[in-house]
Amino acid sequence: MTHSIHTVAVLPAAQLAPLANAYGAAVAAKRRQMVLGIAVTLFALALAALGAEVEPQKFWAKLGNFTDYFARLAHLDSGAYVWTDPVEWFWGLRKWLRLIGETMLIAYIGTFSGALVAFCACFMCSANLTRSPVLRATVRRLLEFCRTVPDLVFALIFVVAFGLGPLPGVMALAIHTAGALGKLFAEVVDNIDLKPVEGIAASGGSWFAQVRFGVVPQVLANFTSYALLRFEINVRGASVIGFVGAGGIGEDLLVSIRRFYYADVSAILLVIIACVMLIDVGTEFLRHRLVRMEGAR
Repeated sequence: MTHSIHTVAVLPAAQLAPLANAYGAAVAAKRRQMVLGIAVTLFALALAALGAEVEPQKFWAKLGNFTDYFARLAHLDSGAYVWTDPVEWFWGLRKWLRLIGETMLIAYIGTFSGALVAFCACFMCSANLTRSPVLRATVRRLLEFCRTVPDLVFALIFVVAFGLGPLPGVMALAIHTAGALGKLFAEVVDNIDLKPVEGIAASGGSWFAQVRFGVVPQVLANFTSYALLRFEINVRGASVIGFVGAGGIGEDLLVSIRRFYYADVSAILLVIIACVMLIDVGTEFLRHRLVRMEGAR
């Protein structure tokens, strides 16, 4: 049996000293940069706190009110804990389930409509597919407008225009979803493999044929994954826009908050949380399946 012996050459101290000094200087420079970055961040945070009139002492002084409110949510009007009488706690469960179902439908229709608009618009604002800078810039600015204005503001506008009900909520979510998904879809299209598109173009295929057969098969899984993620977000958003009368369970929650029906508030919140958790689990499963399918191709 033979054994190999490895030797490590050690430089003389005279040659090691400059290398060690250079290494120490580099480490010290990185340390100074880190300290400087932390100092600049803290300074900017302090300026932002002053500009926003953040008062830590007021936060600590009022913290008890925050915890007291949650303590009230755990009690019925009789003073007993809510879990001691589930029938009384969830007295309006049938109505709340109907309203949460309406909220989910608002989110679903708003997501589907917005995703459809985003699907059509993303190809026109992609530099890979659209050569006209004017068209690209116009579509991008429209999508920016749609996602910049909060969906709650859109809901307020549409409630004034169309009255109370689910329609304003659907329209508000659809517009905001179109802007958000349009940007995400366009970024996916910008990173596709152009060889199939160039092959279809070289064989005389039209622009629509290039998109249909060269682009869509590459991006469909990512588009679906983003749309499912957006649906999760819109379920929460649909609960909030109900505060302004745009349908769903949000309006009932706001009424309970304003009338200090603490047990009703906690019950409605639990219904919303349970619904969102189920949707998160379901959409996460679907997204992972899509990612695995895409990776196996």
